Amino acid sequence: MVRGRPVPPRVQEQAALAAPALRLFRARQPGEPARPQRAARGPGHRRVIVLTARGRSAVRRRSGRAEDLLAGDRLWRALSRKTGPLFLIAGPCVIENPRHPGQVAARLKEITAELGITLVFKASYDKANRSSLGSFRGPGLERGLEILAGVRETHGVPILTDVHEVAQVEQAAAVADVLQIPAFLCRQTDLVLAAARTGRIVNVKKGQFMAPWDMKGVVEKAAAGGNPKIMVTERGFSFGYNDLVVDMRSFPTLRSFGYPVVFDVTHSVQKPGGLGNRSGGDAHFIDTLGPAGVAAGVHGVFMEVHENPARALSDGPNAYPLSRLPKLLRRLLAVHEAARR
Repeated sequence: MVRGRPVPPRVQEQAALAAPALRLFRARQPGEPARPQRAARGPGHRRVIVLTARGRSAVRRRSGRAEDLLAGDRLWRALSRKTGPLFLIAGPCVIENPRHPGQVAARLKEITAELGITLVFKASYDKANRSSLGSFRGPGLERGLEILAGVRETHGVPILTDVHEVAQVEQAAAVADVLQIPAFLCRQTDLVLAAARTGRIVNVKKGQFMAPWDMKGVVEKAAAGGNPKIMVTERGFSFGYNDLVVDMRSFPTLRSFGYPVVFDVTHSVQKPGGLGNRSGGDAHFIDTLGPAGVAAGVHGVFMEVHENPARALSDGPNAYPLSRLPKLLRRLLAVHEAARR
C-alpha cells in the first residue's frame, strides 16, 4: 500500500520509498507514465515515490538498508525491537556549513553499512543553549532544515534534529524522522506534547538535573499525545560544578518504562561551562563509558562525531573522532552481543 494514494488493482510489484531513490529510476518504457507518481504533500508529510520492483532492487544494491527505513514505520520497528541489534544516532553537534553534514553522513553510512548497524543521522540547525552570546549557533531553522532535507534525500539516512520551541515543531517534523527534546527542556509539557502529536519518533533526553525515575512522568506526557514512538536518552547527571557523571543504575530504571533507551556517551563526558565561555569535555573517557553503557542494556548509542574535533564549531571537546569510530563500534557490538546472552 502506498500512503496517501490508492494503488490500482493488480499492481503488486510497487512499493513506496522516499525521495532519495529518485535518481535511480531507469529509462521510461513504453506504456509507463512520463513522471513518477507522487502522493499529495501536506503538513508533516513527505514526498512518496512509486518504484517498480526493478527500481527497488537497484536501491538495495546501491545503498543497503538505509532507504528501506525511510518508508512508513520501518525505522521505528528497527529502533524499538527489544532484542534487536544495537543502533547508532550520530553526526556533528551543529550544522557548520551546507556541505559538512552530507560529508559526515556519507562516511557514517559507509561505516554502519559495513557493520550492519542501523544509523540515524543527527545534527542541529540551532544551538539555542550555548554558554555565551558569541558562540556559534548554526544556520537557523529554515536554512538548517533545508540542509538536513538534502542530506536525507541524497544519502538516504533517517534524520534526527532537536526542537526548542513549540513554533518549530511542525516545520521540523516535515523533514526529520525523529524529533529530539533537549535535556534542559525535557519538563516543558507543551513542547513534549507538540512533538508527540506530530506522529514522528520522539527522543526525550533526560535532564542533567533529573533522577532516572522522574523521567516516567515525562514519558507519560509524550504518550498522552497519542504517540507510542518514544525513546529516552541518558546523557549524564550534574555532579558539582562543571561536571557530569553517569550512574549505570539509570539504564534499567529507564528501561522499565517500556520504551527504547539510548546512551548519549559524548555529552556524558562534557564539562558544562568548563572552559569559561564554552563547555569543555573529557573525550578520552568515551572509550570507557561507551562499552559500560552498552553492557548495562541500552538499545542504542548517541554520539556526536567530527573529523577534527579540535576545529569543531560546537562541543568539540566531547566529540569523538570520526576516524576512530569503526574500532569503537566493533567493541560496542561485541559487548552488546555478550550482554544479550
